[in-house]
Amino acid sequence: MPARRVTIALPLILLWGPALAQNPGASTLDTPPKAARPEIVAPTPRNSNPVAVFNGLDKITGRITEFDAPIDRTATFGALKVTPHVCYTRPPTEAPNTTSYVDVEEITLSNERRKIFSGWMFASSPGLSGVEHPIYDVWLVDCKGGARPEAPQGPTLGE
Repeated sequence: MPARRVTIALPLILLWGPALAQNPGASTLDTPPKAARPEIVAPTPRNSNPVAVFNGLDKITGRITEFDAPIDRTATFGALKVTPHVCYTRPPTEAPNTTSYVDVEEITLSNERRKIFSGWMFASSPGLSGVEHPIYDVWLVDCKGGARPEAPQGPTLGE
């Protein structure tokens, strides 16, 4: 009989041995893992500008024309009416990024307005958000007229 007890006890010891060898005071089931706190990042500062600068391509003539559109005022390019609502740039200390929220309407032959674009335009990616029309293309180039703070000056070589 003692040999039979050893045969039964040996597999049980092998199975439970690692669990019994651990520190009995520390249980991983009692304490949930601490969640990593997300780092709170301050929003990137941006400068609001009173004028948006666009380029317009007339596909018939092949000419590119630069035109300005004051915020909440409509500028005309061919048969298109371009109305920027905001135009933001980043300060010189940040990576360049110029964005504008724009509405573009087409004046049809029957003198009716038809909205063909409403959304954000990005100067860094004109193909992503430019207006594509059978005759005209319009894209954001820059913003101007806002107060642009000077970039902080670092030490010069003589200092």
